[in-house]
Amino acid sequence: MKNIKKYLWLCGAFLCSMWVNAQTLQVSKQAPWSVRMAESEMIRFPEAWQLDYMKRLKWDYCHGVELQAFLNLYDAYGDKKYYDYTLKYCETMVHPDGSIETYRPSELSLDRINTGKIFFRMYEQTKDVRYKKAMDMLRDQLTCQPRTKEGGFWHKMVYPSQMWLDGIYMASPYYAEYAFRNNRPEDYQDVIRQFVVCAKHTYDPATGLYRHAWDEARKQPWADKKTGQSAHTWGRAMGWFSMALVDALEFIPKHEPGREQVMDILQNVAKQIKNWQDKKTGLWYQVIDRSGDKGNYLESSVSTMFVYALYKGVRLGLIDKSYLEVAEKGYEGILKHFIEVDDNGVVSLTQTCAVAGLGGKPYRSGEYDYYINEKIRSNDPKAVGPFINASLERERLEK
Repeated sequence: MKNIKKYLWLCGAFLCSMWVNAQTLQVSKQAPWSVRMAESEMIRFPEAWQLDYMKRLKWDYCHGVELQAFLNLYDAYGDKKYYDYTLKYCETMVHPDGSIETYRPSELSLDRINTGKIFFRMYEQTKDVRYKKAMDMLRDQLTCQPRTKEGGFWHKMVYPSQMWLDGIYMASPYYAEYAFRNNRPEDYQDVIRQFVVCAKHTYDPATGLYRHAWDEARKQPWADKKTGQSAHTWGRAMGWFSMALVDALEFIPKHEPGREQVMDILQNVAKQIKNWQDKKTGLWYQVIDRSGDKGNYLESSVSTMFVYALYKGVRLGLIDKSYLEVAEKGYEGILKHFIEVDDNGVVSLTQTCAVAGLGGKPYRSGEYDYYINEKIRSNDPKAVGPFINASLERERLEK
């Protein structure tokens, strides 16, 4: 009964706060787009645990995608409310002993690693030991994570022998930053291995793109019996991969053996982002290898992810400056086709695929019709976070 009352209270507080804030608060139309988007999110979701339309506490990768962007915004403009918004989430989710609300290490899911990236800066700022304990616990999961024969992490325990492009983003940037911050140079080779193995087995020579996932065992119904690959290049999966490359390379030392292999992968990803950009809008399709086909649509999470990866890749000197033109065209396309602003200045980011995967229950086939018929929604963290980061990169360029 106590848990039921708590659940009902959270639901009521969530709905009430959303209604009140949506009715009363405004966003300045003169502010930078990064700020406008973040402030709009804080109106929609007064508590950070509510992000992604959550009605109860959940340790989820989506919160990390967006809250990382909030911390970047704090670093860029110095407004402490973005830091406080993130800190309150951490205080809500992490117990004094370092354990994390709703996190179950036994799941061995790479999805559970991503949000831990916010702890690096939280511990640096607060010196609260619970965040160090939480960081270490998430790193310990990688020690236990099951692997393919070549050493690639399984995406989850319930997805045996499978590597997904999504999973590279969920774990590898965290792995690289943990190694950097904790003086563990021996880990860089394993970080590099994740990119190399995944790229090798998801690469499609016919298109130059990377398929959503690979099943080493070739047992999944969605997997090709010869290659083990899934059927298509899902836009957001390759978006995750592109962000993972620039985020991890930021921490892998330039002299590290094998780093050039990751750089080569990034060069191809950037090339394919350019090749598959829609010439008219500057955006990218939900299913990239079927761009322009009937039922396919221009999708906001892949577009914001690609634009962010290009901007950051150029800034870090990882890719040629000519890709700025691709990023600029993409960013302008995002503003024109995906951004809506209401009378109070509140910004919405539209046309995001809510979720897509492979296998599981109910079963997800990975076929073309599956991807184009998944739910579409607005203000999804998987597009909002990359949009804030892409905007910050662009605003840095303008300065």
